[in-house]
Amino acid sequence: MNGTNDHATRHPLLRRIDSIALFELSSEERAALETLPMQVARIEAAQDIVREGDRPSRSFTLLSGIASTYKTTQSGKRQVMSYHVPGDVPDLQSLHLQTLDISIAAISPCRVGFVQHEAMRTLFRAHPRLGELFWRVTLIDAAFVREWMLNTGRRNAYARMAHLFCELVTRLGAVGLAPELSCDWPMTQPELADALGITPVHVSRTIRDLKAAGLVSLRSRRLTVHDWEGLVTAAEFDPTYLHVRR
Repeated sequence: MNGTNDHATRHPLLRRIDSIALFELSSEERAALETLPMQVARIEAAQDIVREGDRPSRSFTLLSGIASTYKTTQSGKRQVMSYHVPGDVPDLQSLHLQTLDISIAAISPCRVGFVQHEAMRTLFRAHPRLGELFWRVTLIDAAFVREWMLNTGRRNAYARMAHLFCELVTRLGAVGLAPELSCDWPMTQPELADALGITPVHVSRTIRDLKAAGLVSLRSRRLTVHDWEGLVTAAEFDPTYLHVRR
């Protein structure tokens, strides 16, 4: 990995770490992350990156694109559990859990960086504070899942969609990918239906209602928020669970 001090060009993993760290990384810690051995691969949209039942010997960082964690029923019905943005390490739990109980798929074309578990363990032994930081990443990922459970279980469709818009704009903004409250939005209506627990038709109607309220626009797979405060109110959005520090 190569990184610089410029926020827009820093490696996605460093941008993510900087956004949630409770302390400034030392030059040694930053250099250790920048030299972490990483095998970069391109994953096409709708392709699985890892699958439930895998026993991986490596974890990955999302370098570009959007991915999702999901589970399926025996009959093939899918529930999206969370979305992932550049800088996330969606399968970090595989460092300690031998068998994956989730699948992770590319929503858009993605670049991912695979890091062998042994390289990560070596990193954490040499730099214990980085081990603490990655533990914090895992805890924050768990907070996402709790908020998604509340969103799909207790909010109506209008608030669910508004909340998802707020979350992803905030998360992408934290890593420099949502300038002026605008970001790429590659999710299809069926994909959003799997995430929000509603039908694709209901997804279309809900997005239309949010547009009609003047809160957002969605054109050419790009989302733009026009009324942030109004969207936050509609979503009952409190970003505390994101634990973004910078």
